[in-house]
Amino acid sequence: MHSFLRVGTVTLMLLLTACSSAPTLPVATKVDLDRFMGDWYVIANIPTRMEKGAHNAVESYRLDTDGTIATTFTFREDGFDGPERVMKPRGFVRDRESNAVWGMQFIWPIKAEYLIAHVDPDYTETIIARSRLDYVWIMARTPQIPEADFERLKRQVADLGYDMSKLQVVPQRW
Repeated sequence: MHSFLRVGTVTLMLLLTACSSAPTLPVATKVDLDRFMGDWYVIANIPTRMEKGAHNAVESYRLDTDGTIATTFTFREDGFDGPERVMKPRGFVRDRESNAVWGMQFIWPIKAEYLIAHVDPDYTETIIARSRLDYVWIMARTPQIPEADFERLKRQVADLGYDMSKLQVVPQRW
C-alpha cells in the first residue's frame, strides 16, 4: 500500500512539474490582458478529445479582480443543432512580464500549459499553442476570417512545428 501511495505521489509531482516548466515555444512579447479579454471564435484547431466534432466553438475570457481569468468555452457537439457543451476552466497568468504564458485549470490541481504564441496588434486574431505540440487553436474575434489571413496563420502554426495534417477547421455558422 505504501509503495502505491509513493508511486502516486511521484506521478502527481511529475505531472505538476511538467505543467509548470518554462515553454519551449516562442510566445507573444507582451499581451495586454484587458484587450485580450472577450470572445474568440475557434477558426481551426488540433482538438482535444472533448472538442472533436465541435461546431460554433467560442472561448470567452474575463479578467477577475484576483488576477485569474474566468474562461467559458462553448460549442455545439457534432453539428450546428447538436447539444451545447460548456466548460469553465480558470486561467492563471504564469509570466507577468509577457502575460502570454498561462496555466489553464480544468481539474484541480493540474494547470495545463496555455501559450499565447501570437496575437495581432489589433487583438483580432490569436494562436494558442502548447510546447508538446499536441493541441493548437487559431482564433479570431469574428466567426470567419479572410482566406489569406487563415493561410498566414496556418503557416505560423506550421512554423511552430505542428503536424498540419491534424489541423481541423471548426465549422462556424451564426
